[in-house]
Amino acid sequence: MVRAPCPLLLLLVPSLLHLSAATPEPCEIDDDDVRCVCNFTDPEPQWSSALQCLSALEVEVHGGGRSLQQFVRFSDTNPKEYVDLVKALRLRRLTVGTAQVPAPLLVAVLQGLGSSRLRQLTLKDLEVTGTMPLPPLEDIGPALSTLSLRNVSWATDDAWLAKLQQWLKPGLRELNIAQAHSLAFRCADLHSFSSLRTLDLSDNPALGERGLTAVLCPNKFPALQELTLRNAGMETPSGVCAALAAAAVKPQRLDLSRNSLRARTQGAPPCVWPSTLNSLNLSFAGLEQVPQGLPAELSVLDLSCNSLHRMPRLEELPKVTSLTLDGNPFLEPDASKYQEVPNSGVVPASECSALAMGMSGAVALLQGAGALA
Repeated sequence: MVRAPCPLLLLLVPSLLHLSAATPEPCEIDDDDVRCVCNFTDPEPQWSSALQCLSALEVEVHGGGRSLQQFVRFSDTNPKEYVDLVKALRLRRLTVGTAQVPAPLLVAVLQGLGSSRLRQLTLKDLEVTGTMPLPPLEDIGPALSTLSLRNVSWATDDAWLAKLQQWLKPGLRELNIAQAHSLAFRCADLHSFSSLRTLDLSDNPALGERGLTAVLCPNKFPALQELTLRNAGMETPSGVCAALAAAAVKPQRLDLSRNSLRARTQGAPPCVWPSTLNSLNLSFAGLEQVPQGLPAELSVLDLSCNSLHRMPRLEELPKVTSLTLDGNPFLEPDASKYQEVPNSGVVPASECSALAMGMSGAVALLQGAGALA
């Protein structure tokens, strides 16, 4: 099989160094040509080692924290010159991290990948320098389904998402932004994310409910089904409800786990949750009681690893049919007596420390209204 170069490598080919037999190659590809990982940490990187990644489905490139300014001169390469080669690539998932990337080089890579089959792009631990140019009327970037950004700084500050969006084809379905340096978007500059189903803003502890209101630009997320806000500085479920209402965002699933939550806000006006919301995760939130004013149509609720001292009452969760209660004080050490309640469906509790390590907890399946009585 002919291995066609990808746009990123084509931009770098003119400056590739000759390989040295005495120097270990920074890139390794598995035996099945599925995943290729490059770590360019050497003071004089062997960039040509990346050529062996050309047949991989998944490519991960780490720049060792160095600046890629030397490659900017290749950003004017016309992508039409190698469009057939790019179409032949197997590449589906690309991760680029630990580098200083000039904005013109970043958009040149996106533009070069416009005709590829790339679907998932991850940028992490990057500093994007300089101003992002305006995209052409055609030949923009790839048709991504998933875009993930972690600890990426942008010289354009609050305009970065709007400028990046212009270089991507419509159809993005999942957007993950963690450890962001700026989440104060210019809503007027953003186009609608008409196909976005999942928005994950976890691991942004400085976001808070006021920041969430600013991020959820009104009418920009019409198809959103899942909103994840783990460790995002949320304080009360009612505050999050107000942010959703202000933006007219109507998710089906909401994750507020790993926030230090209060069950209620004194003096706060009642908030009407989206009628579409049926699943809520409030685990690891430090709750001592079930919050008031939960979504009326809620059917799935995770309250694991909180500080609840009693079983939730029927009137608190009238429509919940799936409830997770692992790791709450009222289940330990006498969890057995709750398992004996007829039709309760409560299964043995797991240790919260195990859950924190990624192990799934036990789920209480409550069959019928009498299950919570």
